[in-house]
Amino acid sequence: MTKKLLRALAGETQAVPPIWMMRQAGRYLPEYRATRAQAGDFLSLCYNSELAAEVTLQPIRRYGFDAAILFADILLIPEALGADLWFVTGEGPRLSTITEQADFEKLKGKDDIHDHLAPIYETVRILSRELPSETALIGFAGAPWTVATYMIAGRGTPDQGPAHALKDANRPLFEALLDRLTEATIEYLSMQVQAGAETVKLFDSWAGSLKGADFDKYALEPAKRIVAELKARHPDLPIIAFPREAGEKYVGFAKATGADCVALDNSVSPEWAAEHVQVDGCVQGNLASSHMVTGGQALIDETRHIVETFSKGPHIFNLGHGITPDADPENVALMIETVRSHAAG
Repeated sequence: MTKKLLRALAGETQAVPPIWMMRQAGRYLPEYRATRAQAGDFLSLCYNSELAAEVTLQPIRRYGFDAAILFADILLIPEALGADLWFVTGEGPRLSTITEQADFEKLKGKDDIHDHLAPIYETVRILSRELPSETALIGFAGAPWTVATYMIAGRGTPDQGPAHALKDANRPLFEALLDRLTEATIEYLSMQVQAGAETVKLFDSWAGSLKGADFDKYALEPAKRIVAELKARHPDLPIIAFPREAGEKYVGFAKATGADCVALDNSVSPEWAAEHVQVDGCVQGNLASSHMVTGGQALIDETRHIVETFSKGPHIFNLGHGITPDADPENVALMIETVRSHAAG
């Protein structure tokens, strides 16, 4: 096994950690903006296999990251299930809402999503052929809770309030929606693996708004179910889980879910995470994405600090959240150079 990312996921401690970046194909790159314009709009880009593969490859060509992550969106599953999905320029996604049983009953079943998602699987096939031999290919999906928050509210919200309200007011409907999303996510990720993804990542971007028993039931349990089913179908598949802003709930998350790696946001310190999370295996993270905007010595210092702190165990260097559109591509190059020169030196 020569790919650095897969070695880290298998538990190997490496002198130079593998590097990739959440949202590494994106609006901070001029070549991405040109391809997006060619596609016409964001969803057209997601469903155009050739162009989606192209934007996935762009940061690999530019930077030589150790992994490429499929270019898609977490809200393609709701659309495949029958929800209406559109994007408002400058504001983000909008969906038809699930607020009562009649809305839920209009959704398709887990086995009826694949025709709609066929272009995504074709993107994975193209990438598995075209990526450099040393570059790992990551598939992904949104976790059920996070996807459900968009489906219930019809858009992103600051506090996921509508989803919490439905959870409290109509628990059977809320749990039925999470169950349907869990089943669809398993099918979707399994097809990505069949098409050539070498590992998959489960993004639970809003996990941190679930507290106590709700976190265990609606973030941890669906992740555990997804991991178990994927590993039953694909025994050698490594899986990365990202319960963002889980805080203390990061502790033991890998063991409880069966995930091979836990991705960390930058609200926890590397020291704390090394002591409490990395003891169970590979961790990924966790440079603040603001450094990609501001750069300079602070970027160098914090990058070195993270590499050093996680150097005694398996680590994948990444940001604590996705890179932002206002990032400077030169700062990405500086980050990569710092990781590789410092770790090797």
